Amino acid sequence: MKLSLHITQPSACGCGASKKIGVPVPGKGGNKYLPYGERTGNESIVYFTKDLSANGLIKAYEKVNGAISGHVGVKLHTGEQHGPNIIPREWVKALLEKDFPDANIIETNTYYEGDRSSTELHRQTLLVNGWTFRKVDIMDEDGTVTLPVVGGKWFDCMSLGKNILNYDSLVALTHFKGHTNGGFGGSNKNIGIGCADGKMGKAWIHTTPGQDDQWDIVEEEFMERMTESTKATIDHFGKKVTYVNVMRNMSVSCDCEGLAAEPVVTPDVGILSSTDILAIDQACVDIIYAMTAEEHHDMIERIESRHGLRQLSYMKELGMGNDRYILIDLDNGGKRISAEEAAKDLKPFVKG
Repeated sequence: MKLSLHITQPSACGCGASKKIGVPVPGKGGNKYLPYGERTGNESIVYFTKDLSANGLIKAYEKVNGAISGHVGVKLHTGEQHGPNIIPREWVKALLEKDFPDANIIETNTYYEGDRSSTELHRQTLLVNGWTFRKVDIMDEDGTVTLPVVGGKWFDCMSLGKNILNYDSLVALTHFKGHTNGGFGGSNKNIGIGCADGKMGKAWIHTTPGQDDQWDIVEEEFMERMTESTKATIDHFGKKVTYVNVMRNMSVSCDCEGLAAEPVVTPDVGILSSTDILAIDQACVDIIYAMTAEEHHDMIERIESRHGLRQLSYMKELGMGNDRYILIDLDNGGKRISAEEAAKDLKPFVKG
């Protein structure tokens, strides 16, 4: 796909010219899984339920909603037209009706050409997919804003949809799955790509200026750029941000691929929630690795071939959370369990 737009350098984004010396160098090891016993540092709390339903979603969210207040933006992937794997609308509607009477769903337009690349097309797709029960704020509809990236090596700031400034709290409601570029898509991808505006922020993450390959930034460098974008957003909200990951209908493809997504062969797992973005994405990845070889073969191949594990190690380097956690089983009285226990006795995916 050829680029059809000029990419503005991030150093010209309006939050201060870059003072970095030399060219940043990506980290390494994004294709190497680090077992839990080899990690160091503190542990965060992650809640877990196998109840894949609206009730399960509500139960998981309400364990981590203590700091959420004011005007709330619920960031989720609303999908391409007729996309088969997104979080069910009925679940989202039930959650919003119970816990978010005044919240908006928030999205941004896409960088690629398609059903969500302009606000007009995006709104048509929202109608097709049934997102009509609550306002969906396409945050870059009326422009962009830049927020600082503290401690980043690729960016001093990130370009986001301007309307992000209208919200006091952020809830990342994420369909955890594979991803064509990122290896996996968890809360980090949902925020890092999903809040960056469609024409500038996403271009900074995906494309080196001055050449024609729209997707030339890959592997560790892509993971780091995406993660720095996430950091700009969650630093803005501070403690008023929380995360829910739904491990259901997990194709190795992102929901951006809609009906063209690869068939789901990984079993459904459950729903996780946390106030720590690294801990929740790490727990989901750990559960994938704890599955049987037959269950996780395709997903692990996707994660490691894209060097997606660099998302996790870079979040830790940037101080965004802990890669060690206490996994609390909401189905069994709050018992602490391991990723291996969460992955036990999973049933093969059956298309519903």
